[in-house]
Amino acid sequence: MKRHVVKLRSHSKTIALRARQCAHAKDFGAQLPARKRRQRSARIRLFSLILLACFARSASAVTLENVLRTTLEKNPAIREAKAGLEQAAGQRLVFRSVALPSVSLGVPAGLQYGHRSGETGVKGFAVGRGSLDQVLFSMAVPPSLRRGDIEMLIAQQQLNVTVVEQLHVARLAFYAALFNRSLESVREEQRQKLEENVASQKDRYQAGLANRSAFTSATIQSSEILPQIEGAHRAYQGAQLRLAQAMGIDPAKSSLPEPEGELQFVPRQLDLDSQTTVALETRGDLKLARLFVRAANEDERIIAADYYPSVGGNIHGEYVPVTGIHRQGSTSKTQDFIGSEIVERAAYTWRVVDNGKVGGAVLRARAAREVNELACRKLEENIRRELSHIANDLKAIEVREISLAAASESAEESARTVRENVANGLVSPLEYRVTQNAFLTTRSGLLDAIYQHNVAAAEWDRATGRYFQFSYNANIPR
Repeated sequence: MKRHVVKLRSHSKTIALRARQCAHAKDFGAQLPARKRRQRSARIRLFSLILLACFARSASAVTLENVLRTTLEKNPAIREAKAGLEQAAGQRLVFRSVALPSVSLGVPAGLQYGHRSGETGVKGFAVGRGSLDQVLFSMAVPPSLRRGDIEMLIAQQQLNVTVVEQLHVARLAFYAALFNRSLESVREEQRQKLEENVASQKDRYQAGLANRSAFTSATIQSSEILPQIEGAHRAYQGAQLRLAQAMGIDPAKSSLPEPEGELQFVPRQLDLDSQTTVALETRGDLKLARLFVRAANEDERIIAADYYPSVGGNIHGEYVPVTGIHRQGSTSKTQDFIGSEIVERAAYTWRVVDNGKVGGAVLRARAAREVNELACRKLEENIRRELSHIANDLKAIEVREISLAAASESAEESARTVRENVANGLVSPLEYRVTQNAFLTTRSGLLDAIYQHNVAAAEWDRATGRYFQFSYNANIPR
């Protein structure tokens, strides 16, 4: 199967050609009247300024590879997702804190004064207190540890999904900019041919060789092409703006990026069965949906752990640097501090009466898990349907492109033959312009087919998860 490339002459090349033509005509300016020489000189300066502007704009030209790399580095949504990944590390610690020891330290200090059993005066005191609590057994510890690991994976896959979405948006904007710029160039060539046709029909009408309807029809055709040119230009600017937003470029501070290159048609061999298997394994949004199911399952287990007894150990110590300090509320010396002490103990708790507090929360968590499971299953079932739809579109577009490519070659050959006949005086210039306009119309259809094929190829890469992927950590249980 052939590989077709739509080659269109850019505005800068057209302007450069006109500038060279004007410069060439300047050598013969001495033979023209003074007024015409001044007009010719003004046109040359105008075309030179336009040419310099075109060269200045080309400095911001970007390729698709540069677009994707810049989007990955500077896109605001991707940066926000990366910050969310850092935040997930702290959330993971919150889940793991259930199994970690809890340590508290305190240093009560103050002044003691008054009279008791012959004691008088004011005494300063300070007491060091410390406490260590450790969970020895709890059904909430294992699911909490797993939930913390899943929280990290969720943040990674959310970053993955965001990267895929933003790269896909940037790629489509790049293709749209290339298409509308080329389409504007084709429409401009059509406008020139139609204006030449209007002038020819006007001369024929004034010479009595054609009726007024032919001149009117040519004028209407020429006026109808102007909104199409303006529409293509606005669409090109819109694609540039979307491209700048995806790349993290502020349009107020920098010029809009201009895509470099041309749209190309590259046929693709698709294996629906194997690609469906790959998509089920690599799609970031599908991985994220599965992680949400796992997270909801662990949340349910954490809540249900309150049904079971838990055992905890505690070590409490007090350090008294001086003696003779009364405890708060003591009524005799036997209750005062006599020295430092350490107390160890263990205790267990078991919820006997629930009153729906735990059971209701478990039911809500179970409902959330079932909803996530249904959404995940629906997404899995839609993958093959989505890939099948895109594959059918690609096949239909390829058939259309082959047909339009053959029609374009035939129209170009017909226009070349008519041009030779015009040179030999066998046909009129009007027939050549009509044939040339038909060729440009066919070429614009071919350009649209190539653009649609590139868009469908981008959709295929997105649907199969080929943009970007995280890998699971081997130390984290799946």
